[in-house]
Amino acid sequence: MKNKGKIISINGQIVEVEFAEHTPKIHDILVLEEDREIKLEVYASTSATTFYCFTYSNPQKMYRGAGVINTGRPIEIPVGEAVLGRIIDIFGYQQDGLGEISREITMPIFSQATPFEDVIPPTKMLATGIKALDFFSPLLLGGKVGLFGGAGVGKTILLTEIIHNVVILNKDKNVSVFTGVGERTREGQELFESLEQSGVLRSVALVYGLMGENPAVRFRTAAVGATLAEYFRDGMNRDVLFFIDNVFRYAQAGNELSTLMNTIPSEAGYQATMASEMAAFHERLISNDNGNITSFEAVYVPADDITDYAVQSIFPYFDSVTVLSRDVYQQGRYPAIDLLSTQSSGLSIEIVGEDHYKAAIGAQNLLKEAEALERIVSLVGESELSQSDQAVYHRSKILRNYMTQNFFVVEIQTGKKGDFVPIEKTVQDVTDILDGKYDRVEPEQFLYIGDIRSVADTFPKTQTSVLFGSGSTGTPETAATAGAVAGGPVASAPPSSATPAVPLPTVAAPPPTANGTSANQSATGGTSNGTSGTA
Repeated sequence: MKNKGKIISINGQIVEVEFAEHTPKIHDILVLEEDREIKLEVYASTSATTFYCFTYSNPQKMYRGAGVINTGRPIEIPVGEAVLGRIIDIFGYQQDGLGEISREITMPIFSQATPFEDVIPPTKMLATGIKALDFFSPLLLGGKVGLFGGAGVGKTILLTEIIHNVVILNKDKNVSVFTGVGERTREGQELFESLEQSGVLRSVALVYGLMGENPAVRFRTAAVGATLAEYFRDGMNRDVLFFIDNVFRYAQAGNELSTLMNTIPSEAGYQATMASEMAAFHERLISNDNGNITSFEAVYVPADDITDYAVQSIFPYFDSVTVLSRDVYQQGRYPAIDLLSTQSSGLSIEIVGEDHYKAAIGAQNLLKEAEALERIVSLVGESELSQSDQAVYHRSKILRNYMTQNFFVVEIQTGKKGDFVPIEKTVQDVTDILDGKYDRVEPEQFLYIGDIRSVADTFPKTQTSVLFGSGSTGTPETAATAGAVAGGPVASAPPSSATPAVPLPTVAAPPPTANGTSANQSATGGTSNGTSGTA
């Protein structure tokens, strides 16, 4: 038989095969002659007649000398309406127990990226109702969003809340693809049930490469998800929301396979091909004249080290970056977002508007000034700061607490109703905080509220300023000082023997670095206090 070869070695999930003639092409699927259900994919050549293959089945059924047959075709999966509301594996077979999936329309999971001249850059903001995200790291319709963090700081919960707010609360506007690479079975089942109960499952396609699967299955799961998204965009002319959890597991699976093939590693022991693998994946998730693909990607940060080579290889493809911090998580502020390390190319006047842009720059300036005061406060206490520094420090605490939020997806666990806050209200609330409107309110009052105006009547009423000690009565000069923070208006005050207001210096916004991060983030490798997240 012309298309027949044989196995010459087996090393875990890597099988080396030999074809004396009619050699296979890269990505061709081979099947074991004795059992056609055992599939291998040709990955790379080792000589003119021998090839490394991924095996998607248990290698215990294989042996040296066993015959393999080349099908002459790559992995093909069903696409379109048939997969909406269903869970599939990398071969397009059902995983939800709801019956076979129609294969009337199929596509190979490998394709060329859209030509550069056909790419449409994102220019419109996509609101999520999550205050910290929308304000500091606005998401772009048709862009890419990265959620970075170490183990256990809430990446998956944040991603699930985005799914709730963007998909469930906007039914029938988009189709969605969820790709679980190294996904926990429990989390995948909970997401499926949540989508089913909310009535949006019929507009979502799910593909899982579970955590317990072999690395070849996990490695190809990302390509399957990208293929589904491409067909919805180009074949059905629909806008697509693409979710993947977790991109690091994609890189990790490639590293496991590379090790088995005895290839020379690159930086930090990762495979030398990782940069090209990331490029091949991300450059398929773009927008063109047919429709948008907006991708949301959770990225595990190993050992809280955001300078890890795998993590850094993913950074360049994101329009918006959200960094989750273990320090913030341990302080009990959720979502545990590092507000200074979180940024977006969409934070510009042209996209978000002048009010939002100015408020965001003012908030970043305020947080930077407060960060510089942290060591002084830890040594001598907040009361020893100057009046202007106390104003800065107090408002920064209010701002950080204000950015906490109750999530819909954890209502059962917390017993608290979730909040969806429109970006217009967030911008107005932050502007009021910067202008000193709430200087008489304790920062703790701002924890886990929605927008301020809806709860302002519940704040304790006091004539005593909380800025300068319980003995201060909040003189006009105090108000003038408080209004001078982050470009806020300085209230005029009549002559008095009290200490005059001290205007605060204006701190320039940190310039972006080559990879799109702020200067302070680049210098520290992402955060000033460490980052974190779960696989």
